[in-house]
Amino acid sequence: MRKEHIGPFFATLRAANPLPSTELEYTSAFELLAAVLLSAQATDVGVNKATRRLFPVANTPQAMLDLGLERLEDHIRTIGLYRSKARHLMAACRILVEQYAGEVPRTREALETLPGVGRKTANVVLNVIFGEETMAVDTHIFRVSNRTGLAPGKNPLEVETALMKRVPGEFLAHAHHWLILHGRYVCVARTPRCRECAVIQYCDYQPKAPPPGAR
Repeated sequence: MRKEHIGPFFATLRAANPLPSTELEYTSAFELLAAVLLSAQATDVGVNKATRRLFPVANTPQAMLDLGLERLEDHIRTIGLYRSKARHLMAACRILVEQYAGEVPRTREALETLPGVGRKTANVVLNVIFGEETMAVDTHIFRVSNRTGLAPGKNPLEVETALMKRVPGEFLAHAHHWLILHGRYVCVARTPRCRECAVIQYCDYQPKAPPPGAR
């Protein structure tokens, strides 16, 4: 994607959705951290169904520890890899209680010491809860960044680094949400919906479906 097209690309996405947000349901920093941890290789819809049952009974690190591993597993067993995620979440809760007085830390370094929390999860928490300009590169952002030519890279870290360099500052706060939603609903994995795409004129992807009405 040409540099001069990046601004209009994001301006178009912003015009359609001025204040994008995560589709995970949460009411606190801890609930978001837990939801993102549970969302690895799972859909937001599936995670929300589980956390609607879980959070009313355990929405703090201490409450999660009090719930216990077996009961936690029962609440999230509909989510893929639920056993390992439950162990990670319980271990993370213990660290939060013992080292951070039950609060979610606000540095990447501290977040990434929590079991089950990698760079992507940390970036989501830093952006959504603490307002930092981060790029949480998931499969959608990785695909969109490479397919469109916006920020090509061989791995998520390369894409994240390229995005932080190429995305204009005025769009950084919400850029990762726009890209996730675009990848989830328009620039989908198997057959991108180019005919429905509002930013098709800025995209490097070939071949594209012809615009509506074209012969």
